[in-house]
Amino acid sequence: MSKSSVSKLVPRVPGVPGANRRQQYSASTKRALIDVAEELFTENGYAATSLDTIVAGAEVTKGALYHHFSGKQALFEAVFERVEDDAARAIQKALKGHRDPWEKATAGLRAFLTVVQEPRYRRIVIQEGPSVLGYERYREQEERSTFANVLEIVRSVLHAGEWELDEDLQQTFARIFFGAMSSAGESVSSAPDPIQAATNVETAISFILAGFRALAESGAELPSGELPDEA
Repeated sequence: MSKSSVSKLVPRVPGVPGANRRQQYSASTKRALIDVAEELFTENGYAATSLDTIVAGAEVTKGALYHHFSGKQALFEAVFERVEDDAARAIQKALKGHRDPWEKATAGLRAFLTVVQEPRYRRIVIQEGPSVLGYERYREQEERSTFANVLEIVRSVLHAGEWELDEDLQQTFARIFFGAMSSAGESVSSAPDPIQAATNVETAISFILAGFRALAESGAELPSGELPDEA
């Protein structure tokens, strides 16, 4: 990426009521670093992106970078958080306005499958996130931003039936579904044909939702989870 194209990413931050010029400049600098880092991490990957390239693109000093971030990994984490937060907002937007739990689940699924095909999400969250942040930190960040949406969908689906499920069991359902969605996202992101892969995932999950819907509409009870007595 040329310096001129990167510099276009540097935002002009409008005046913030109650903030002095130094605070406004500091916020502008931090945002510029994140903007440029996001673009470079997406295009070149974490390992191939140097701090020198980032500060040059943002047109700031390396000292300014270290004022906001402890290093490249901390800057990557800030980028990761923003990409994940944007994804969570996109999914939440898709969920709004749907009272029917099955329509809500389908809308959320489709929004998620659209997100995982975005170049920045594929590169920063799915491809680079686990190795750069470490598995535990990666899962912590992912759950902080997107798990709430999954929990909302799962609760909506479970409440469609006359099932009295405590909070722990609802959380269990949500975590299983969240794990399945994360795995599905990885498979779509790495597929030679992401569009077809996304279609396959939607078909498979639609079968699962159809099963829940049939149980809910028939008034059937969910399995207890207890093992049958031995003969």
